[in-house]
Amino acid sequence: MSSDDGAGVGVPRPRSDPVAGPGDAGAARPRAAERAVTGQVPAFAGAALAAVYLVGEGDELRLAETAGGSVSRYGLPPGYALSGRSPVAEAFQQGRPLWLGSAELAAYRDSGPEAPPPGVSLGVLPLKAVGRPLGCLVVVDDAAGGFGDERRGFLELYADQVAARLQAGGGPGGRPGDHPEGRLGGRPEEAAVPTQAPGPQPALDHLGIGSFTLTLSIGRIDADERMLELVDIAPDAFDGLVATLLAHTVPDDLPALMSVVEPGQMASGSRELEFRIRRPTGELRWLRLRCRVLADAAGRPERVLGVVADASHLRPRADEVSRVQWLSATLADAMTVRDVSRAAVAALREPLGADRMALAEVEADRLVVAILDPADPRAWPEAWRSEWRGEWPDAPTRALPTLETALREGRTGLWAAGAELEPGLAGVGPGGLAVLPLPAQGRVVGVCVVGWDREHAFSPEERSLLTATAGLVGQALMRAHAYDARHELATMLQRSLLPRRLPELPGGVAVARYLPAMTGLEVGGDWYDVIPLADGRVALVIGDVQGHSAGAATIMGQMRTAIRAYAVEGHPPDVVVSHANRLLVGMETDLFATCCYVELDMEEGDAWIVRAGHPQPLLRHPDGTAEEVAAEGGPPLGVLGEAEFPITSVGLAPGTVVALMTDGLVESASLPLEEGTRRVCEALAAADPSDAGRVADALLGDPGRRDDDVALLLLRYDGMKVRPIRAGWTVWRLPDAVMHARRFTARTLRSWKVTQDVDVVLLVVSELVTNALLHTHGAVRLDLTLAGDRLRVAVADSSPRAPAKPVIVDWEATGGRGILLVEAVSAAWGSVPVSGGKQVWSEIVVPPGEPDPTEAGAAAG
Repeated sequence: MSSDDGAGVGVPRPRSDPVAGPGDAGAARPRAAERAVTGQVPAFAGAALAAVYLVGEGDELRLAETAGGSVSRYGLPPGYALSGRSPVAEAFQQGRPLWLGSAELAAYRDSGPEAPPPGVSLGVLPLKAVGRPLGCLVVVDDAAGGFGDERRGFLELYADQVAARLQAGGGPGGRPGDHPEGRLGGRPEEAAVPTQAPGPQPALDHLGIGSFTLTLSIGRIDADERMLELVDIAPDAFDGLVATLLAHTVPDDLPALMSVVEPGQMASGSRELEFRIRRPTGELRWLRLRCRVLADAAGRPERVLGVVADASHLRPRADEVSRVQWLSATLADAMTVRDVSRAAVAALREPLGADRMALAEVEADRLVVAILDPADPRAWPEAWRSEWRGEWPDAPTRALPTLETALREGRTGLWAAGAELEPGLAGVGPGGLAVLPLPAQGRVVGVCVVGWDREHAFSPEERSLLTATAGLVGQALMRAHAYDARHELATMLQRSLLPRRLPELPGGVAVARYLPAMTGLEVGGDWYDVIPLADGRVALVIGDVQGHSAGAATIMGQMRTAIRAYAVEGHPPDVVVSHANRLLVGMETDLFATCCYVELDMEEGDAWIVRAGHPQPLLRHPDGTAEEVAAEGGPPLGVLGEAEFPITSVGLAPGTVVALMTDGLVESASLPLEEGTRRVCEALAAADPSDAGRVADALLGDPGRRDDDVALLLLRYDGMKVRPIRAGWTVWRLPDAVMHARRFTARTLRSWKVTQDVDVVLLVVSELVTNALLHTHGAVRLDLTLAGDRLRVAVADSSPRAPAKPVIVDWEATGGRGILLVEAVSAAWGSVPVSGGKQVWSEIVVPPGEPDPTEAGAAAG
């Protein structure tokens, strides 16, 4: 394919220029754009004639440019009335391509002379830019059967490029005719008599369009001369391989192109993207690619049809380069989706003068809004406000088909004021709207919506800025999403190792806070626990395993489980910590842990504190003073196998707040431990203890950027309003031991004024004591506790084996029903390990009377 005008077009030169004369310099650039784009049609689509009709003055489309055959031969008039009945007027008004064979065209010949002669086919493709109709591209074919699917695909892509070139060459507004000296559409009599076009102009070669066909199964690409010229490949040096074309592409733009040329990467549909090639001189050239995938009979992608045009107008200016460089540096530090969203808003909204901006991630078939600016719901349309149930609304995708189409096609959408859009988008940008898909790794990962209230004209410079930032934001969004997913996984792991909720305590309220570090994996070894114990006691535990890793979290989970098990067994605080120390030493790990263990008697207010290399606990007294407890301590856990851990005893008055924390709250690289402890003490003294949760939040203060985990455990000791009454009996192994246990129980119940359900209580005592005497050896003890309307019967023995319910009891059997009976008459029952054995307990609901303290004391003796 060669050209006699030196432009490398390969088709007859444009034969009509009804508007721009040799001396009309103001119209040279738009006229050159039209001639360049229309001159390519016969090269790859086989059309005999191509004509561009643009909106002129009045209710009419005016002929602006032709290429190929004579307009008079094919019956194309100099203008079409939009109110008339013609294929061009219908396609323009409907906004979709119209394909007519010779038979379909016959229906229009009766309405007037503005119709092609018999034996030809006609295609009319609307030209749109920035959401506003510009005109139509009309193509005529000498075949009567019409245009095939492949030719239609090429021509539709070509029409998109025509509209884009008219947009780029029509002034800042992006619409030809905005400037008087560049207005398109001449007089009808001028267009009716074609004249020879002026000689070749430099703009012709600069604004050319090339085409290609890619067969996905074999990776073979057929490109015309213009396509090869745009990528600086000599026609005789092209081997038809995709790799040869990609070798000229800037490496940063290769991932986007690979999503088009690799089999299976691009689904059926159309795509639009910009990329750069590096010329032999080292200069970068911007190119715009529009392509469409054709599927085979089974629906599998088979071929790609594409057109490529020079996009030098996308070359960024100096201020745009600095803006993109600033955004790139900002996104490099953006860790989360929220950080990326804020950076995108800062980079685009102010330079574009936008009134609204939204950024959302694409997840499956829905949009997850990351940020809206402004954040006031009143600034957004009703379709958005109705979905506003959290921090951000759920994007109403079902009500936004235009947005879904832009995402599916991966094409930037620009609409000017007055464009026909659904209310959910028209209200975002009544003066202008931009929908910017955010690509990453060959797919669309998000979308950015920018809207203006006043009428906004989209300039090529703005398209350049949007194009340059889209890829950066898309890649950063994908990285941030992966980071957020990793952070969510780490948080889930951390939470699974910590208590889901703290137990309700008689005579006190416990609250906890945990803040992970903001560096590394954000999962560490800090833990806390609240463990209810027997006889109205509770254990408060807080600890910190060295490091911030999955290994530290694993050790943390093991230590928390072990300490809870040792505490429930009934060991004293120092024994619990000693057992945990020996366990960690035996794990043969390089990690160590610090720990603070506090056992508190909720009835009496006595606290026993054991420390293992951990910060001291803090106390806030009822008078509002706060102090650091001077509790003795031992070394961290896991250092010395035979280390000793002394106990410190402290008495608490009702209204006292106990605060346990890890070193992340009171110590950092810029905060000494003593200063941090003093600050927390001051915050604890100033807080209102009536709301324990607010006290915890006050102690955390403004976390800022944390280098270490922070765990905080608070308990407000209120004291028990109704103290439980207890009585105990040591059961001797005598033949009548069960009888003595029943008599003790009966005397105790009479002294406590319990007169109802006495027989039930005696039955439970008989069964539990009998089981302990028959199935265990050693001491047996019976304990009775009355707390409110609950009577607890507990029998402890020296066997660690828990009682088992029989699966089947024969009706002739004389035993084996004891546990079944206990379960049947009890409100609750169970078995817990105690030091060296177990305790089987049963709770029975009884309405208590007024106890006689004298008789109660005698019964307990």
